[in-house]
Amino acid sequence: MKIVVVGGGGREHAIIKGLKKNPRVSEIYALPGNGGIARDARCVPIGATDIEKIVEFAVENKIDYAVVAPDDPLVLGCVDALEEKGIACFGPRSCAAIIEGSKVFAKNLMKKYAIPTAAYEVFDDVKKALEYLQTAPIPTVIKADGLALGKGVIIAQTREEAEKAVRDMMEEGIFGASGRRVVVEEYLTGPEVSVLAFTDGKCVKPMVSSMDHKRAGDNDTGLNTGGMGTVAPNPYYTEAIAKRCMEEIFIPTMNAMNAEGRTFKGCLYFGLMLTPDGPKVIEYNCRFGDPETQVVLPLMESDLLTVMQATTSGTLNETDVKFSNSYACCVIQASRGYPASYQKGFEITMTDEASAATYVAGAKLEDGKLVTSGGRVTGTTAVADSLKAAIAEAYRLSGGVRFENSYCRSDIGARAMKAGKEN
Repeated sequence: MKIVVVGGGGREHAIIKGLKKNPRVSEIYALPGNGGIARDARCVPIGATDIEKIVEFAVENKIDYAVVAPDDPLVLGCVDALEEKGIACFGPRSCAAIIEGSKVFAKNLMKKYAIPTAAYEVFDDVKKALEYLQTAPIPTVIKADGLALGKGVIIAQTREEAEKAVRDMMEEGIFGASGRRVVVEEYLTGPEVSVLAFTDGKCVKPMVSSMDHKRAGDNDTGLNTGGMGTVAPNPYYTEAIAKRCMEEIFIPTMNAMNAEGRTFKGCLYFGLMLTPDGPKVIEYNCRFGDPETQVVLPLMESDLLTVMQATTSGTLNETDVKFSNSYACCVIQASRGYPASYQKGFEITMTDEASAATYVAGAKLEDGKLVTSGGRVTGTTAVADSLKAAIAEAYRLSGGVRFENSYCRSDIGARAMKAGKEN
């Protein structure tokens, strides 16, 4: 069986390693992949948003199944285009991917179908947005409507910060067309939880919960990043809360999308805040999260390909989706300076032991050597019988990944350890 995985980051590397476990898989192509992924798949230099070339490649190479992993190609209709050529896919069509592609759509959906979320207002006129901010509660959250590489959200602690965020998005165009409309949202408090879920539009099967670490520095200081590490499961996500989320959020979201004629198939990501008033949705993603995938999939006991195909065929209800009771921790090694400016081109070396546990994101092959080419470079994951042991092992293994100018947070999992003792 020949498979294409669209994308080229740590998430895609984790998906590819999961798919390789199925003996039916004879070949995996990564479009475009990266230098580290090249160890586990055949990388083809076709960009993840070059839909025409992706389809052309899949048809010419008689691909049996395609996994479209990143948000951009999903929103652009990559699944639609592949399915029109008869190629089965994992991932939502563009009409469903809008749940991430437009925050305004997502907020309006939740309001219409009474799915718990923060109160909000939508603006496409900068003057009206600034007028609203004169009396809006502070802190407040400013979100660009469209995709912005995970950077289109500003938590404004002062009125001045909120006004600057609106002007930057709507007047200066720092996020391009994505910021022409903005959502001004109520600031929620409480522990954050990420829950990825498989759905075929008829049933929802959540994966193990996880906790991301977004800030660049220890103790959650510094700039927001794409994620500096993760642990799973999230200790704040109890069985009682999981039951409530299923009843109040997960199933209602699936039903809402069906009612709108936008049936969602694939991986639906729920970014949740456990507020004093109960769990609320902060955001939806139309795909696997990164780096959440790097701790969730290593805990998956069911066959990944089988489950993915069940979401495509509508047989998820008849398919086992099981996860182990172990714990996982992923430590991200980044280029110093990330997420602002940083240098590239440093050689990456790994011990064999570290390589087996590492997902590569920002790296390329140059003269036969693996060198850094991005901000987040690698993610090293360990699984153990306790969270404490998983954290310790992840840091030990990540010590076997070396490149000049690297840095990582030293406290991945510390908050989860504290929460575990509190609960």
